Amino acid sequence: MTHSVVHVWRLLRWGRTLARHGALRGIERDPLTPAPVRRLVRIARFGARIPKTPAYADAFEALGPAAIKLGQALATRPDLVGEQAAAELFRLQDALAPVAFPAIRAAIEASLEKPIGEIFASIEEQPVGAASIAQVHRAVTPDGRTVAVKVLRPGVEEEFARAIETYEWAAAQAEMIGGEFARLRPRLVIATFRQWTARELDLRREAASASELAENMAAVPGFVVPAIDWSRTARRVMTMEWIDGVKLADRAALMKAGHDGKALGARLVQAFLRQAIVDGFFHADLHQGNLFALPDGRIAAIDFGIMGRIDRRARLWLAEILHGLITGNYKRVAEIHFEAGYVPAHHNIGEFTTALRAVGEPIRGLPAKDISIGQMLDGLFAITRDFDMQTQPHLLLLQKTMVMVEGVATSLDPDLNMWDTSGPFVKEWLRSELGPEAWLADRIVDDLRTLTRLPDLVRRIEAQFPAPGAAPPPPPLPEVALIRINSGWRYAAVAIIAAAAGVAAAVTLS
Repeated sequence: MTHSVVHVWRLLRWGRTLARHGALRGIERDPLTPAPVRRLVRIARFGARIPKTPAYADAFEALGPAAIKLGQALATRPDLVGEQAAAELFRLQDALAPVAFPAIRAAIEASLEKPIGEIFASIEEQPVGAASIAQVHRAVTPDGRTVAVKVLRPGVEEEFARAIETYEWAAAQAEMIGGEFARLRPRLVIATFRQWTARELDLRREAASASELAENMAAVPGFVVPAIDWSRTARRVMTMEWIDGVKLADRAALMKAGHDGKALGARLVQAFLRQAIVDGFFHADLHQGNLFALPDGRIAAIDFGIMGRIDRRARLWLAEILHGLITGNYKRVAEIHFEAGYVPAHHNIGEFTTALRAVGEPIRGLPAKDISIGQMLDGLFAITRDFDMQTQPHLLLLQKTMVMVEGVATSLDPDLNMWDTSGPFVKEWLRSELGPEAWLADRIVDDLRTLTRLPDLVRRIEAQFPAPGAAPPPPPLPEVALIRINSGWRYAAVAIIAAAAGVAAAVTLS
């Protein structure tokens, strides 16, 4: 186990790195930043030469792959971090310094246990994209198919393990303080993050996720998932169909190719809602670098390392919450929060309804460009504090992806209205899931399952209460009061029983 001194040293080094690149300047100057946090930032930057322009991407890249993941999410939200910061952070998506090809060649051959010449007819040494965990090379198979070959960066597993271990240590220290830190449950959040990264660092699981998502989205004509080449896939290498399209990040190229940004934005939102609400299995890393517009107007996705799952009950709650916010039915939204246990029962549901209305009404029906995300988040955070709402780790991926999808969609269509775009879809799904037909279908299924369990129930009852045998039933035993004589009462009871047995034997013999 790593010593606490090592964790403290890592945290200080990370804070120093952020300060040296000017990445903490915004936190220090924000009037809403708590005074203790502002003091820590000043300590971190003490004596450092701060650049005039913050180098956010360089800072996150210097911290390692785990921090890069955070930077990728922030790059989709210029409304939160500013246009300049978002533009710089965007290069973290797939424009990092690549690993030299000899190391990549060795990784491919070791994983697939063949010389690279037997695996591919040709492979480009210069990667088409290099991200925090892996890089991608274009190749041609011996049968002439163009494919994308994804290879894990050497040593990335060890880097993630060290970073997450320190995150866990820091989360435990913070949670021990109690109060707001305990409510946010940082240890559980980091445990969830560990699960995400474990899936992302095994490319076989990523390939399986892509295959499952492709099956789920087969009936959606506007969304494409590339096919997996399983014969050229292993834990550290994954090979898939090559996607030839325009990245959604390149707005100029999209317009030049004649794509309709409004249609692409709406199609992305609808595809995400289909995955999250209907199937309960969704792509949880939908940033601009992972999305392409195909010549026919469809959207193709890549990078299936981070996927999310939600069970049916949670999906129903989510859909009802969205529909309630869209229609202004804040009372129902409040009821769902109490039913799901997100708000402790001792709070007043009417007060919670009013708090939701105060946040929802100012933004309902407005296009994204007219919504103050900062004010909305401030209102939501105030609600979670005032009503003792704990962090729900099982919803973190969904929340992260919803923010990311909105950021990408509004970059394609600044006038996009998320409510209008998602409203009809959510309403129709709720009708199909909660309408009378769905109620009857669920009742029939539940009753049939109950009937099939009846024979087993009868057998277990018989085992617990067997039929009378040949021996007659025992006579009723009188109640006897036990006398407790400190710790020796057991020995007294044994002596009395033994004496009684001796008397009975003597009577029998006489």
